[in-house]
Parts: sequence; structure tokens; C-alpha cells
Amino acid sequence: MSIDNTSFASVFESLLEAISAIIESVACIEVQQENFIAVGCYLYRVFPAIMELQYTENTPKNTKEILQSLSQNVNLAKDLVGKCHKENHPVSDTELRNVIAQLEGAVKDIGECLCLIPSATYGGEEYAETAVQSLSEEMQNVHFEVKQPQEVRTKELEPQMSFASEQPKKELMPIESDLYPVDVDISVSTESSQIFSMPRLTDFLKITSQKSQRKHENINKSLTTLPQVAYYIEPLYDTFFCPLTKQIMDDPVTIESGVTYEREAITDWFETFDYLEDIVCPTTGKKLTSRVLSTNVALKTTIEEWKDRNEAARIKVARAALTLASSDSMILEAIIDLQHICQRKQYNKVQVLSVGILPLLIKLLGYKDGDVRCAALELLRQLVEDNDEGKEMIAKTMDISTLIELLSSSHQQVRHASLLFLLELSRSQALGEKIGSATGAILMLIRIKYNRHVDSFASQRADEILKNLEGYPDNIKQMAENGFLEPLLNHLTEGSEEMQMEMANYLGEIILGHDSKTYVAERASPSLTKMVQSGNSIIRNAAFKALAQISSYHPNGEILVEAGIVRIMAEEMFIRRIYDEPMNSKKEAAAILANILESGVEHDNIQVNTHGLRISSDYVVYNIIYMLKNSTPDELNINLVRILLCLTKSPESMETIISVVNETEASYTLIEIINNPHEQLGVAAIKLLIALAPHVGNTLAERLCKTSGQPENLIESPTETNHITEKQAVSAKFLAKLPHQNLTLNLALLNRNVVPTILQRIFQIQRSGTRTSRHATLYLEGLVGILVRFTTTLYEPHILFLARTHNLTSVFTELLMKTSSDEVQKLSAIGLENLSLESMNLSQPPQIKKTKFTKMFSLPKFLSSSSSNRRKIPVCPVHRGSCSSQNTFCLIDAKAVERLLACLDHENGEVVEASLAAICTLLDDKVDVDKSVNLLSEVNAIQHILNVVKEHRQEGLWQKSFWMIEKFLVKGGNKSASDISQDRLLPASLVSAFHHGDGNTRQMAEKILRHLNRMPSPSTTYYTM
Repeated sequence: MSIDNTSFASVFESLLEAISAIIESVACIEVQQENFIAVGCYLYRVFPAIMELQYTENTPKNTKEILQSLSQNVNLAKDLVGKCHKENHPVSDTELRNVIAQLEGAVKDIGECLCLIPSATYGGEEYAETAVQSLSEEMQNVHFEVKQPQEVRTKELEPQMSFASEQPKKELMPIESDLYPVDVDISVSTESSQIFSMPRLTDFLKITSQKSQRKHENINKSLTTLPQVAYYIEPLYDTFFCPLTKQIMDDPVTIESGVTYEREAITDWFETFDYLEDIVCPTTGKKLTSRVLSTNVALKTTIEEWKDRNEAARIKVARAALTLASSDSMILEAIIDLQHICQRKQYNKVQVLSVGILPLLIKLLGYKDGDVRCAALELLRQLVEDNDEGKEMIAKTMDISTLIELLSSSHQQVRHASLLFLLELSRSQALGEKIGSATGAILMLIRIKYNRHVDSFASQRADEILKNLEGYPDNIKQMAENGFLEPLLNHLTEGSEEMQMEMANYLGEIILGHDSKTYVAERASPSLTKMVQSGNSIIRNAAFKALAQISSYHPNGEILVEAGIVRIMAEEMFIRRIYDEPMNSKKEAAAILANILESGVEHDNIQVNTHGLRISSDYVVYNIIYMLKNSTPDELNINLVRILLCLTKSPESMETIISVVNETEASYTLIEIINNPHEQLGVAAIKLLIALAPHVGNTLAERLCKTSGQPENLIESPTETNHITEKQAVSAKFLAKLPHQNLTLNLALLNRNVVPTILQRIFQIQRSGTRTSRHATLYLEGLVGILVRFTTTLYEPHILFLARTHNLTSVFTELLMKTSSDEVQKLSAIGLENLSLESMNLSQPPQIKKTKFTKMFSLPKFLSSSSSNRRKIPVCPVHRGSCSSQNTFCLIDAKAVERLLACLDHENGEVVEASLAAICTLLDDKVDVDKSVNLLSEVNAIQHILNVVKEHRQEGLWQKSFWMIEKFLVKGGNKSASDISQDRLLPASLVSAFHHGDGNTRQMAEKILRHLNRMPSPSTTYYTM
């Protein structure tokens, strides 16, 4: 809406006419041309601000003051420029300096006038206000330097040329005032031809702001939508526009009437007519006899030149707009304009990159507004598309991690734009590795790829990016580490020999997740098998590394067996001979074979060669034993022992191993390995010896005692409880597993004084707890097992003395209840059983020694004092003699009976059976059974025994329980018989045992059933314990 005061309209018109005249004049000045063109440029840039002031809806109160000041300075500039026009007389250097100085003052005054325009004038459009203020400040600080005069050849410039101060001067060819070479009647509906030839902002908006197809009702909207970019744009000619489309023409053609149109538009016009004779010119209305279209070469060339100059100026203006970045709309308009410029011509991308816009766009990736970020990403992609130079600039300038962060944006459009930009970058060799090395880049892309159900577009783009990144081995490794194994496996199976080797190396290095290890084994095994059999030692080494990794996951065992890996590894170990080959593969082959066997595969039927020999055959065992005796690498020996240990789990192969050990000196070899400083090797050897102990235990014990430093070195005392090593734990276990009755080993342990150390370690573990070390429980079980050894050879005086000295009865009694290990409880009960059996031999009736003097003067029996006055000596009611827990190992004196009965409630049947066996020693025929039954009845033993029958069904437990129940029925009197008969579940257990038990169990159950009057009484029943 224009201002109401019509008097201002004439002022605006005269002001704009004066500016147009100045701009036209400065083009024809030959002296100090740079300064005069700069003046014209500033006035050209003031033009839109004046128009904004003219058409604003918020007319400032100081409009008159501003217009007067502007008119005064513009007219002054017009007069000064006119003096120097080439058609006038030449001016001296002094006059020229004076003119330049006055022009500088006029420009500064005009700049001051611009700053007087109130903010309300711009209708709240921050961009327009910022642009005018920036121009005002620039003009107020202007300074023109007068250069030395020189001869300059000046050609006539076309009217209304661009005065962009940043535009490099070009040598312009003179052109006709009428841009059309043909005589065309063009009607111009403008009030002022001079004003019309100035840049039309509304028309510019139609071209450069295609994103916003808003209609502008009047020219005052120009600065609200167009940023200060408009101040630099080349002026438009009316002849550039197609009369039909009102747009600048791309392919101008002239028809018969002489009027020029856009080719596509006039062609569409012609097609609206059914008959040729009806066709008329849309501008003149004249009928046309021909539809011939003649390309207007001159106009087309002029438009192209105008577009080139215009786009160069727009690029620089866009850079200025991005630098200011005062509002979101300003930035978006600048970016969108650059997008249109780059779309039109490939060379424009080079221009955009050359003026420093790239860093500004990269900076905008962190902008708060999502639309701005998205637009910046789209422009960046456009700049590097089919542009290797642009990609190289990105590689040097941009931190890829910034782009990776945008992949997690909450705005889908930003995510998509980021992926498209990254996809374009990934096509560059210079950027492929850089993208892969960015933190989290490949992980993010893999996550997006697999989230197809969430965003299929993003998933497809991520997949394309990953495919581009596959060209770099390090990227493939990262993909595999992040769960995307396909590239690695594809290159392993289908790649070149060099690539296969590299992929196999990666496969041996990366840590695979459990969910992918089986898939890798299935895909990679065939290729790795071929690589192992190749003649290239480097390739073989890579394949062995990968197979070691794959075989370490036990579920892969069956897959590797089916792939024939076992046979190949056996050939590597036993047949292949190393000559000039730098790699000894025996160690690697043994490790892989050990991994496969440890996976639990059924190995009895696995063949190791083409002759049908199986892995459990003598051939394999003899070869392994031979290699153990003659091999020096500890790593190889570890794996050989691991293989033997796996073979012991099969009865058939165990039989073979035992046969080989007995026939050869393999036992010496294995025992000697115990002393090896390599702890892992020692642990493996001891575990193997533990497995062999039940079969060749006495042989191992004898040879152990003949080995230097043994057996005492197996009881090495750790300095602290939490530093118990696996070797110490399995060493103690090994000594505990060797035959307990082996007197040679027991005496060797006794003579090395190991018992004090054992007791000290047991006490420390009980005090600290078994949780202080992962091997503490195993170590404790081994130590207790060693103590139990001594209870089996108490007939040897020195060992008997040791048991008494250290009061082993009390030690085992305490261990019964002060441990969380079932094995320790079981061993303690066994130890108490062995000690209690010896109590029958050690407990003797008390004897009073009489001297000769007392015998001479002893009184006759009838004169002697009554028995109540005699000196009483304590007598064990069960063992009928003088007893103690320390000297005769009496369970009653040690208060062990209650603890053994408590163990009968244990869930572990082995603990219960060992405890029952210990209690049974108190009901043996060598003791006073009546007294023992009474004593056990007092502690409610029968109820515990009945619970055992109900809770457990093991044959051994039933036999011991029935045997004890029968003792209570015979010796326990009515109360015991009543307690037993009232148990409602006992008959069912007895019947089940009678039907399903072995011979002894059936006889015991039968007898108890007869005691309970559930079966007729026979004449005699025999059974044995």
C-alpha cells in the first residue's frame, strides 16, 4: 500500500530517475573507472531500500526528512558524475580528486540517511532491516583512493550493467540497444522506461525463489522475502521474458509474426488449435501461415551471458547472507538460491566452492533449525555430486563425525539428507576410509540398515553406503566387529588371494558374538580348509588363526567335524613335515583339534586319515605320547595334553590311553611336566593325571614319589588365600585322587611334613571364605582329601601318631558343619568313618597297675570296701574301654554323632551315604550295640534314618538305612519299634525295595517287613554288608 501523501510520489520518481541516470553515466567514464563504478554500485544497492520506503504500509514520520537528504546527495552525485562524462571536456587531476572526494562524502551522507529509516518500515522482516543496516554501515565507512591516471581503452558498456563491487571486470562486447535482431513490436506498459530497466524484484523472485511460489501483490514485498542478495543481482530486461510464461526464456524462438517466445510455451500454444489456418500470434493476434520456429541466437546468447553474470553475483550475495545468518528465512533463501544455481550448470558448483561457501555450509550442520540443516545437507550433496574436486575439499575441511551425529537426528528429513550426502561421499576413494574411521559411523549405519521396518528408505541408503565402504579392508573389519559379517565372509569366499588372506587374519583377530560364531563357521569353514592346504605359509597362518577363533566356540565343533577339519589337523600334526616352510603348523593344528574335541563332539567315530583310523585309535595316542616326549614348545605340549584329556572321556579311548601309559614311560613324561614352569602346561598335565588316577593310580603314585621335588611341591603354600592359583588347586586335588591306601605316597607326604601346612591352609580358607578366590573351593577339597588319605593307613605307627597329634577327629568334625562344599562334607564323613573303625582296636578296658607291696598287704575280698568307694575310671559305653577323640578317635567323645545326623538331611546323596557309613560304625558287632542304639535313640537318630529312606532311592543308601533300621528293631526295644512301625511311608519304600532292589537290599527289606508283621517269618535269612 503506497503512502497517502501524493506529494512524496513525485519525489520518489525523481529520486529513482536520478539514480538510474547516474548508473548509466558511470559506465561511460574512462578515468578513475573503478571509483565511479563503485559509486554506481552503492546507488544501485540503495534502489530497493528506496522502493521499500515508498511502498511500506508503516509510513515513517521522518519520511520527508529522509527523502530530502537522499535527493540532495543523489543530485549532487549526479552533477559530479556528469562533469566527468566522456562527452564533456576533460577534467584535470586536481578537479578529479575533488570530484572523488565529494562523491565519497555524498555516499557517506546517503548511508547516514539509510540508518534513519525506522524498523517498523520493514514490517517485522528482520532480514530486510539487517541488509539495509549493513549497507548503511558500509557506505558510511567508504573510502575512495585516487589512482595515478593511465590510458585505459574503454568500450561502450551495455545499459544497466551490474555494479557489484565484488564482480571482476570483464571486457564487454558492444551490443545493440535493442537486444532483438529482428524488428519486433514490443509494447511496454510502464510509466517510466528508466525505472523499468532497473532490476524488477518481483520478477527476480519468480526465478530464484522457486521454493516459495507466493504471489506478491506489490513491490514492497521484495525485501521481506528476498535477502540482501537482491542488491547484487544483475538488472533484467523485459525482452528476456516470454510473453506467455512471464518467465525468463531458456530456449527463445521467433515465430512468423516476429515475436519471440519460449519454445515449449509457443509449441503448446500451437497445439491448442485444431487447424493450421486458425493459428494466431498470442501477442499480436496476427494469423500465422507457418509454424516454423527460429532460434533467436542473439537473444539466447545474451540471456545465457546474463544468467552467468547474474549467478556469479548471486553466489557472492548468498555467501554474504550465510555469513550474516541473522534469521532462518535468510539462510534458507540463500541456500535454496544456491541449489537452483548449481542445478543449472556444473561449473556453478566450482564457483560456489571457490568463494568459501563450503565452511559456512558445514557450520550450518549444527544449526538449531532442522529445515536449515536439511537444506545445507542437500546443497552439500549437490556440490559433491559427480565432483571429485568437491569431495576432496570435503575430505580436507569437514569432520565426518558431525555428519554421523546427524544420523541420530529426531527429524526424519535430516536423517535422510544426511544419508544421501554420506552416500555421495562414500563413492570417493579419499573419503571411504575417513568415513569408516569416524567414531561409531559403521555401527550407526549397520543399525539403520537392519531397522528396515522402521525406515525402509534409510535402510536402503545405509546398505548402499556400506557397500561402498567395503572397498577398504579396515572398514570390513569394523563391520564384522559390529555384527555385519557378510562383507568379510563374501571377500573370504570370493575375493582375491590377497583379500582372502586379509579377511582370514581379521577373522582370527576380532571378537565375535555368540549369535554369529556358528554362522561364520558354516560360511567360512570350506574356504579356510582350502587355505590351510595351500602352499603359501602366510595364507596358511591366516587360515589357522581364523580356525582357532571359530573352534574356540564349542557349538561349532560339529560343523568343523563335518567340514573335515579334524582329518586335516591330524595330518598337520602327524604327517606333514616342515622343511623350508617358515611356519610350524603343529602347534596351531593341535590347538584347533583340542578346541573341537573339548566341544563335546562324539569323537569315537571321527576318522583322522584316509585309511579309516579313528581318533581314539592307538595310532593317534602313540603319536601324541611320542610328541609329548620329544616336543619342546610348551604351547604344543599344552594342546597335546588337552587332546589326551578329551580322549579320556570316552571308555574306548581311555582304555587305549591306559594301555599306552602302562606299556611306555608316558607316566614319567606326564609327571615330569608337572615341574614345568609354564603354569598352563602344568595345570593341563595334572588334570590329565587326575583323570588317569582311578585306572593307574598306584603306578602314578609310585612314580610321583621317585620324581625330584615331589610330592611336597604339589602342596606349595600360597602366601595369601586370595592368591590361590589353579595349579595349586588341581595339585591338591591330584594328591587327593591317588589311591588312599598307597602307603608309599602317604609316608612320603608324612616325611615331608606337609600336614601342618595343610591344616594351616584349611584354617585360613575357613576364616576368609571360599569366595576370596575362584579356585579356593577346589583347593580346600583337595586338602581335605589328602587328610583323608592318612585315615586309611592308620595301621602304620607313624601315621597313627600323626592322626593323634593333629586330632584329625576334631578336624573332620568341625569341617562337617563349617563348609559350603558338599565334597568337603562327604570327605569329612569318610574320614570320620575310617577313624571310627580304628576306634574298636584302640579302645581298651582300663587297667590299674598294682605293685608288689599292695599285693602283699591286700585285704581279703570280704573285708574290702564296697565298689562305690573304689576309684572310677571313665569307660566309653559303646567301645567298652577308655576313649577320647584324640587318642582313640571316638565319635561320641568328639561330639560328631549329632553333626553326622544333621548331614542326613542333606540334598546330596553322596554326603548322606558317607554320613550313614560313619554312623554305622557305632552299630558294628565289635561294639556294644545295645548301648549304641540307646545312645542314638536319645538323639532321635531313627527319625533321621527314616527320612533318608523317604528322600533318597539310591541302592547304597537304602542298604545302609535298612541295616540300621533292622538294628533298631532288634536292639531298640518297644519305643524304637513303635517309632518305626508308625512311619506311614516306610512300608511303601520297603515294598519298592523288595520288588526292585538287588539281592542284599531285598533281603534287608524282607526282614524289616517281617519285623513289622507284613510278611510271614521264615526259618532263616542270610545277608551280608
